[in-house]
Amino acid sequence: ATRATNPFENRRFKYKELKVITHDFKNIIGKGGFGLVYFGKLQDGIPVAVKMRSESSKRGNAEFLAEARHLARVHHKNLVSLIGYCKNRKHLGLVYEFMDGGNLEHRLRGGDVSHGETPLTWLQRLKIALESAYGLEYLHRSCRPPLIHTDVKTQNILLTSNLEAKLSDFGLTRAFSSESKTHTSTRPAGTIGYLDPEYYTTSRLSEKSDVYSFGIVLLVLITGQSAIIDDDDGEKVNIANWVHERLSEGYLDRLIDLRIRGDCDHNSVRKVVDLALQCTQHVGRDRPTMTEVVEGLMESLQMVLCSMQSSSIETSDDSGVAADVQSVDVLEIEEAR
Repeated sequence: ATRATNPFENRRFKYKELKVITHDFKNIIGKGGFGLVYFGKLQDGIPVAVKMRSESSKRGNAEFLAEARHLARVHHKNLVSLIGYCKNRKHLGLVYEFMDGGNLEHRLRGGDVSHGETPLTWLQRLKIALESAYGLEYLHRSCRPPLIHTDVKTQNILLTSNLEAKLSDFGLTRAFSSESKTHTSTRPAGTIGYLDPEYYTTSRLSEKSDVYSFGIVLLVLITGQSAIIDDDDGEKVNIANWVHERLSEGYLDRLIDLRIRGDCDHNSVRKVVDLALQCTQHVGRDRPTMTEVVEGLMESLQMVLCSMQSSSIETSDDSGVAADVQSVDVLEIEEAR
């Protein structure tokens, strides 16, 4: 992968600079395992997100600095860029590019209606899934040594205002040896609902652990549900089990998010459901690679675009469809891989 030119690459900030950038840490835009995230602007007006490690954080300095180390060496269109860092005896901070569209979880929960945010269409959801898959495929295939993200979830997929998707939060990312492609960890990893079930018995993470988590992301995109669902009996079940149960009853329609149910290509949805269920197989070796996931999502996207073009020809009203199709140039997305 070619290394992007970044004028701020590895820039070290003083703590007092971060105070100026963030207007004395005035505007909180997020909260993670390390601490709070603040909005800021560099001297030239470029908006940034500043993540500061809180003293009460359960994650140590080593993990915080691991995030900086990993991000300093990964460069991909669908991974959030690290602009710089701050490290002194009292403070640790990371400065990122600012993603003005918020995170995917927020958008799926309804977004900001006051700012005119509408529910994501199936086409938009597919594009977000594909771009996120590209970022994950890059970590697994193009990094040396390869990287396991270990905390793939809708909250860690950030969006621009144009709905370009980028993976974020690399604090728990692990390097794994190219021979075993696994990493043994006794520390907590991932998020309940998204975490590879194999991890509970083996304490081992692999690239297939990321594939499992990504499969859960796909199911959340399709259904609009959370990764853990309250079923009809009031018990909490994993979304993969919930989907299996609905499919066994022959209810594909009832799986689809109500907000897009009447306006999506059901063949395409079925293909992504099947792909997601392959990703969430209990045994890691039975899951596809992220390259295979990317290929499956590309095929599904092509199905949607063909269906939309056919529909526009039949109705001879292609104004809205043309705009949607134009917003997703498959060749352009493929070239960004």
